[in-house]
Amino acid sequence: MFDTIIVAIDKAEITNKLLDAAVEIARNKQTRVTLVNVSPEYVSNGMTYIPENFLEEVLNEMEKASLGLLQQAKSKLESAGINAETVHLKGDPAHEILNYARDTEQQLIIIGSRGLRGIKEMMLGSVSHKVSQLSSCPVLIVH
Repeated sequence: MFDTIIVAIDKAEITNKLLDAAVEIARNKQTRVTLVNVSPEYVSNGMTYIPENFLEEVLNEMEKASLGLLQQAKSKLESAGINAETVHLKGDPAHEILNYARDTEQQLIIIGSRGLRGIKEMMLGSVSHKVSQLSSCPVLIVH
């Protein structure tokens, strides 16, 4: 049904559910699965004094964590017989996921939702909500 799918993962507990959904969709097909994780492009400095390269070290640690998450997810898919590509992006998660999906002509986006509702969702925003509203391809939101 879908030849290319993107699975947007983060550090949430829902990652296993996302991967299970990807396995069910991609199993016994020639589906190309791409695992994507987005980390911040910059870290805001709200402190009056910090060591010179502290923010750079924080960003490097975030990137390492992102790459680790992607590798864990890839290993889980491989154990289910699915080869996956991993992509680490930097920037606003919703925009980066949407841009990557558009640029690589993905046919499905699988993304998780933390379950924010009402005021919290309105104030904090929801990556899955933004992606579902702005995507040109179908979006599967896993709760």
